[in-house]
Amino acid sequence: MDDTALQKYLLRLFERHDVELEVDEDGWLVTDGDFPAVRASWQEGPPGEPGRLDLDVVLSEERHIEESFAGSGGGDTGCRDALHAFEQSAFHVLLAACWYVTDDRRMRIAAWDIGVRTWDVFIGPFGVRGAGAASMPAEALASIEAALQREALSPELHWLRLVHSHAAAGDSRCEALLDNEPWTAGTLALAAVPWPRGSDYVARCFMLLDVRDY
Repeated sequence: MDDTALQKYLLRLFERHDVELEVDEDGWLVTDGDFPAVRASWQEGPPGEPGRLDLDVVLSEERHIEESFAGSGGGDTGCRDALHAFEQSAFHVLLAACWYVTDDRRMRIAAWDIGVRTWDVFIGPFGVRGAGAASMPAEALASIEAALQREALSPELHWLRLVHSHAAAGDSRCEALLDNEPWTAGTLALAAVPWPRGSDYVARCFMLLDVRDY
């Protein structure tokens, strides 16, 4: 799927949720000529390998969210698979935190006290590829919340990507990113959780935190 087709797809997707975006001269989809702005690109994978959909959401001149999604299948099939993963896991979280259109049927919304502030936390669905895990352990979010309470978060929007991969042989790996950067405390927090064992799977969760009293 080329960039023009992706633009049209995203325009229709946002329009279905009452958000009107416009295409600027650089190909970004902008909100009333300003931020937030969003753009997507698709990279075909090698034969037999998944491709990758990259999503950028620009919040300001200095800050932007980067997310990527794998897509299985060749050509448009792979791209649509990745777009489906985006819609299922991250789209409604972004829509709520960045465009203020909230569908609490598609995410969990919580209030966490971090430092001296209360934060609205938009938690996307726990997405799993593979058959080895059915749900996120309850301890995972509690562990991440405890790790965030030790961080000095600036009073602005923050985002997290949480990933756990498990192999049938027993090997597992955790990764946490905070504002696009590796977050060691978050990775350790995820690794301390008793994840389900079984066949190969990769599980991920996307979250946004917005300060309530700023």
